[in-house]
Amino acid sequence: MSASDRLLRQAEQHLNAGRHREAHATLMSVLQTDAGNAGALHLMGVVFFETGALPQAAELFQEAARIEPGSTEHLMRLAATLIGMNQTAAARQVADRALALDPRDALTLDTLGVTYTRTGDYDKAVPLFERATALDPRRTAFLYNLGYGKQYVGDFQGAEEAYRRLLAIDPNFDKAYLALVEMTRQTPEANFIAPLKRLFAAARDPEQVLAIGHALAKTYEDLGEPEAALDWLEQAKAPRRRARPHSVAKDRDLFAAAADTYRGPEDDTGGFASDEPVLVVGLPRTGTTLVDRILSSHPQVVSAGELQNFPVLVKQMTATPGQALIDPDTLRAARRIDLFRLGADYVKSTRPLTGATARFVDKLPFNFFYAGLIRRALPEARIVCLRRDPTDSVLSNYRQMFAWDSPFHDYAYDLEDAARYYVAFDRLVAHWRRTMPADRFLEVSYDALVADQEAETRRLLAFCGLDWDDRCLAFHENTAGVSTASATQVRQPLYKSSVGRWRRYGPRMEAPAAILREAGLLGEG
Repeated sequence: MSASDRLLRQAEQHLNAGRHREAHATLMSVLQTDAGNAGALHLMGVVFFETGALPQAAELFQEAARIEPGSTEHLMRLAATLIGMNQTAAARQVADRALALDPRDALTLDTLGVTYTRTGDYDKAVPLFERATALDPRRTAFLYNLGYGKQYVGDFQGAEEAYRRLLAIDPNFDKAYLALVEMTRQTPEANFIAPLKRLFAAARDPEQVLAIGHALAKTYEDLGEPEAALDWLEQAKAPRRRARPHSVAKDRDLFAAAADTYRGPEDDTGGFASDEPVLVVGLPRTGTTLVDRILSSHPQVVSAGELQNFPVLVKQMTATPGQALIDPDTLRAARRIDLFRLGADYVKSTRPLTGATARFVDKLPFNFFYAGLIRRALPEARIVCLRRDPTDSVLSNYRQMFAWDSPFHDYAYDLEDAARYYVAFDRLVAHWRRTMPADRFLEVSYDALVADQEAETRRLLAFCGLDWDDRCLAFHENTAGVSTASATQVRQPLYKSSVGRWRRYGPRMEAPAAILREAGLLGEG
């Protein structure tokens, strides 16, 4: 073994132990004598990636791939880094380059599949997951990815088979239980209560507690025991609520800063004049995915998914400190950036997912914070804001399991916090309604859409400048992939069972309802 190889092995050991400073020093000693060592460049890229310096990591992986063009490993790492930088189009192109090398090992195939799901290309991802599991049929992580991939494309039977194969190998894989429970209706004869309760009693990891508790809550809802479901949700959410308490004061500052980004027509000082974007916004679980599917069923519309592009560009252009994409300082600083460039860069950043149709949908719910900046940067864009009965909105957000480390959902771990958040959301939307032109900002009621699908769909299409198309009523036949929590629901025709759901929970909903009532919102949609 050469001296360089020994140093590379030593650097790998440092990386595996999380000793990034030592790994960096070791790799520098290699590169000082061998600047073209692809292995050292790759490992240095890993150092930068793991310490958050993504642009530098991307450059290193790019150089390693140039030196060793036949290596899929460099390209896989480059694609993952580009996704972290929100350059999804570039990531997909890099993944295509790696796939063209005809990789045969299971890990590479699975990693490429994950890359394609992150870029919205679910149809390309699923065959890769299938090949990976065929090569390594007992790797539970591969089976889990296969299950989720099949869910994305609407193959629910295939997804269930993958999850059940996984649980036959590892009966303690909590997220597979959660996926199965969320995907299928639980019955007294067919459920996972026994293994879930066993896992919950043994769980020490708070993320595992959250997943198992949500699975049990969904089970008891299906069994017609809503109060038991709330009991499980309270137990599941308690560790996360303690770890990251919700701050009403921080919310107040954030919502105020958002409202200040657009004060009215005096802020219409130009921007990038593209009428392609339709921004679908609103609280989670209030119909945003449904409206996305309705619109993207139109032949002149494509769904670009939940893009982080606009918030990322705002963060980059303001150059405010900290990792948070959205915070009051960033929103305040955004009043001083080049808004024409922001709009132009945003539209450019959506390519090549967009550009072939008259409109594209960006369905990132929390873009409601950015509605003012969207109005100023993209004055011809349409913003569609979803509304839902306030109490149902509060409950649906509380019932949803969000990512443990999500910075956007601290309010969703307590019913009263969720109610206060809804009040703040409602006031911000009222501000947008007062200040924005009616032909660029539209509120759509989920409850009204369920009650009269055709009338509301006609109103929505007219707002977007689109002719009527019957396919928009048959949105559930849309075969495009869905990666949100609504993947199962939007493949079914509209149903009314979720309207007024909160009434099933009786006295347990009185405390959040009191907050809504005090704000004058109870009963409004």
